[in-house]
Amino acid sequence: METHVKILGILYIAFNILSLIAAIIIFTTLMGLGIISGEREAIGILFIISMIVTTIMVILSLPGILGGIGLLKLWSWARILVLILGFLNLLSFPIGTALGIYTIWVLVQDKTAELFA
Repeated sequence: METHVKILGILYIAFNILSLIAAIIIFTTLMGLGIISGEREAIGILFIISMIVTTIMVILSLPGILGGIGLLKLWSWARILVLILGFLNLLSFPIGTALGIYTIWVLVQDKTAELFA
C-alpha cells in the first residue's frame, strides 16, 4: 500500500499544481481582455473578478499540495486531510471523481492506517 500512498501524493501535488496554472491562465486572460478593451471600467472590473477567482483557486489548491507532500512523507495528519479532500473531489466530475474514489480506496485500507500509525 505504500506505493499507492506515494502515487496518491504525487497525484494530489500534480492535480493541484495544474489548478494553480489554470488560475494564472485565468488571471492573465481576464486582465488581457480588460487591457485590450481599453476601457478603464472594464480593466477595473476584470481585475477585481480575476483577483477573486485566482485567490479562491489558490486557496483551494494549497491544502491539496500540502496533503500530497504529507502523504509522500507519511505524516499522520496528511491522511485525514487528503481523505477529506478525496470526499470533496467526488463532486468534481470526471477527473476529481476518479481521484476521490482512488483516494478513499487507498486511505481507508487497514494497511494504509498502519503506515501512518
